[in-house]
Amino acid sequence: MDRIFTALGLMSGTSGDGVDASIISSNGNDKYHQIINKYFKYDEKIYNNLQKLRDQISNLEDLKNNENDINFLEKDITLFHAKVSNEILASFNKKVDFIGFHGQTIYHNPLKKISKQIGNGKLLSQLTKKIVVYNFRQNDIKNGGEGAPLTPIFHKLLVKQKKIELPVCILNIGGIANITLINEFNEENFFSKDLGPGNCLIDEWVRKNTNQKFDNNGEIAKKGKINELILNQALDNFDNRPNRQVSSFDIKDFSLNFVRGLNLEDGLATLTDFTAKIIVEELYNFLSKEKDKLCNVLVCGGGRKNSHLLNRIKNCVPNNLSFKLIDEYGIDGDFVESQAFGYLAIRSFLKLPISFPKTTGCLLPSTGGVVIKNF
Repeated sequence: MDRIFTALGLMSGTSGDGVDASIISSNGNDKYHQIINKYFKYDEKIYNNLQKLRDQISNLEDLKNNENDINFLEKDITLFHAKVSNEILASFNKKVDFIGFHGQTIYHNPLKKISKQIGNGKLLSQLTKKIVVYNFRQNDIKNGGEGAPLTPIFHKLLVKQKKIELPVCILNIGGIANITLINEFNEENFFSKDLGPGNCLIDEWVRKNTNQKFDNNGEIAKKGKINELILNQALDNFDNRPNRQVSSFDIKDFSLNFVRGLNLEDGLATLTDFTAKIIVEELYNFLSKEKDKLCNVLVCGGGRKNSHLLNRIKNCVPNNLSFKLIDEYGIDGDFVESQAFGYLAIRSFLKLPISFPKTTGCLLPSTGGVVIKNF
């Protein structure tokens, strides 16, 4: 009989606004049960320091030059994760075996085989008195992969457990938009890649031009007028980008430069349409072999709450694709990734693969996270 483990998954995504925390139970294979989901917003100090630091880091040299600031922020972020972990663990009166700690990505460059997440797994283990699994990406990179996306193996489990009809795609719209295609339930026969920007450009424009952090429901973008000339040029530039061969992105791969001369509303309208058109175009290219099949696309992540962005996406999609919120299947679309890192922690402990040639580009299926007990 398979042993069932319980894990707390912690995910702070590319939007960098806080931590999603989920307690799940699983055998690390084909069984899974969600128990608790909770969101913890970063305090203003951490949020502002994170945005400032990421603005300063565009290459490996920047990582070295900002080492002191990175170390200070890493400690603050780890202490925050410890605080929220202890809070959620205190509310759960059963044993938790592991904490899956993704950390906060501050730089990702697949061409240079660099992916930097900050978060001190040893300190988190010490402060929570729990076994911590962290540093999920490095083993995949050592095995020829890009270190991302890592959630597809969990997406496959969700689809199988909910008995969702195949073929199906899971579209996660976080700071970056990524897609997982599941054709069948063979462990290695599923595909994934990043598509392009999700919320990152929209959020950055809002932060730089207002005192808000995001465009709630796309209300600001709705008031603006799309600048078609600027939009089409930006789309051409994206199509002709030099790193087309990579399957994962950093938010720094995308720039606001092309909308600099626009006002708040027109800039957001143009950025929202830019994001929507890239998601649809890259999704269509990704599904080139499925063009004649009906396929459900289940949307999760914070971007699904931007109704204007979703409507712009739906306006562009081909007839064979049907967009639905993953929530319609009894799955909370806010916590798919935090649950995933609880599941990945269990798989890492069991030395089961978490990344695959058709998801990250690694040479062989690779296990992942570093397991640490520091108490």
